[in-house]
Amino acid sequence: MRSKEKLILIFFLAIFIIFPMQVFAQKEVKIGVILPLSGPLAPIGKSLKEGAELAADIVNKKYPELDISIAKWEGIPNLGGAKLKLIFADSRGDPGWGAEQAKRLIEDEKVVGLMGAYQSAVTKTASVEAERAGIPFINPDSTSPDLTKRGFKWFWRVTPHETWFTRDLFDFLEGLVGGKAPGVKPIPKSDLEPLAVAVENTEWGAASLTEIEKFAKERGWKIAEAFKYPHKAADLTSESRRLIASKAPTFLFAPYVADAILFIKTLKEMKASPRLIWGQDAGFIEADFYKTLGADVNGILTRDLFSPELAKVKPVAGKLNEMYKKMTGYDFSGSSARDFVGIQVWAHVLNNAKSTSPDAIRKALNELNIPGQELVMPWKGVKFGSPFPGDTQQNELGSGVINQYQGYPGGKLHIIFPFEASTSKLIYPFPGWK
Repeated sequence: MRSKEKLILIFFLAIFIIFPMQVFAQKEVKIGVILPLSGPLAPIGKSLKEGAELAADIVNKKYPELDISIAKWEGIPNLGGAKLKLIFADSRGDPGWGAEQAKRLIEDEKVVGLMGAYQSAVTKTASVEAERAGIPFINPDSTSPDLTKRGFKWFWRVTPHETWFTRDLFDFLEGLVGGKAPGVKPIPKSDLEPLAVAVENTEWGAASLTEIEKFAKERGWKIAEAFKYPHKAADLTSESRRLIASKAPTFLFAPYVADAILFIKTLKEMKASPRLIWGQDAGFIEADFYKTLGADVNGILTRDLFSPELAKVKPVAGKLNEMYKKMTGYDFSGSSARDFVGIQVWAHVLNNAKSTSPDAIRKALNELNIPGQELVMPWKGVKFGSPFPGDTQQNELGSGVINQYQGYPGGKLHIIFPFEASTSKLIYPFPGWK
């Protein structure tokens, strides 16, 4: 071999060794996203899909006006600028079908990882398929505490779970008694208890009820009525009667959106008069809830993870929300904002892993530490660990808020708790329905 040919060969070998990713860069990286895109939860699934799509668009293009790192990447830098390609699968809201979709995405679509699936019951079964296959599953949007207590090697949860949110609920109630709520004098505990609780009967609702009963016992709050009702119920008359008959001044709910709307409509027809209504996120935060009910949502409280009011203290949250609103016609909800963050996590992990191999991604996930200023959420960041006993690979740096609907239609969802971050005075007692 002539000297010139040898030099050329050595040059290209050196390039291959030093810059393998740049030379043989992937054009795209597939992420499978499982969501309820048909059936009663389709409106929520659509909003989650849009949140994920916005995040992927920001990763794949350049948005210099956004002060977050993914907006400057134009693809995954350490994968040679590879673009994220989201492959969506409809769970139909069914755990068995959701598991089948996870298997299909892994085996047929050859995705490098999965994300989803909103409903805890679907996430539970879909993540089993990922665990069997040794494929990373990032969960941004399911909150049953049990999901991160299974000891799975390939499952990571970004969102806080019900233990966080229920602790916040009882801190809020005790704050009302202690006179900490802005604009409201101390409320006697006897005006707030006993509590009445209605939850849907799938994995998430059952977990919510367990946490509420646990904290009520620990904190010394009485419960007059607590029950599970059939998910996707066609009629909630008897359940509403049970709440009213309990004579509880505080109603607590954990429904998805169709049930949440039906409960409020039925309670209004029955002239129920609770002093406080609180929802466990989900159905109480989706656009269909306040668009359908209009002024009937005023005074209702919901735990949440996002509010457009965050723009006052976190400008990047306001900019991202405006982009989402321009794209969809409505604000981020706590759910759609979490799926935005889910894709953001995927982007950082792939960049840190510098590879699409499952083991490299797993290592990058376990070493991940995204600071809070990068996120649309009011969190300290994303870092996986064990924040509560039994948790594994659970984000330690998440947090929630409690919001209240005020001035609808056309009003705002104001932050009420944490009290020090409140953006409005609390409306108390619940004003009732006209």
